[in-house]
Amino acid sequence: MFKLFQGKKKTIEVVSPVTGKVVPLEDVQDQVFASKMMGEGVAFELTDDIIVSPTDGKITLLPESKHAFGVVSKEGLEILVHIGLDTVDLNGEGFTSLITVGDEVTKGTPIIEVDRTFIKNKGIILTTPMIVTNSSDFEVNIMDGGNDVHASSSVVLECTKK
Repeated sequence: MFKLFQGKKKTIEVVSPVTGKVVPLEDVQDQVFASKMMGEGVAFELTDDIIVSPTDGKITLLPESKHAFGVVSKEGLEILVHIGLDTVDLNGEGFTSLITVGDEVTKGTPIIEVDRTFIKNKGIILTTPMIVTNSSDFEVNIMDGGNDVHASSSVVLECTKK
């Protein structure tokens, strides 16, 4: 009876942070991501150099190496975007940060610019996982919108607070 007064749970649409192709998380060549140890999500192969925010929220993580960022929505959804595999070893080379920790962002706000040619020339894989790090608190539905995605416009996840 009390559920009647709780209202409908809000679903948060999470957009692709990149333009490129979708890769199932299980296919990522890194066991930490592929095993979903860090949480549920999806990965991408980049075809552009700009990484954008996948949701409205606050930037909570941007390491000095600039290879990843975290954003938390007002609903508490925590998203980690990890650009490439083993990119932390570049110590920031090949990445330009366009924001700082604490910045409020909206879906599609440019966060990091990537020099894909430089990184590929180093032999580093640019597969980019996007993880809901608190997926135990949310129902995470991976959208099957096809293989090609566009930064800030292709919905790739729908998340509803449990």
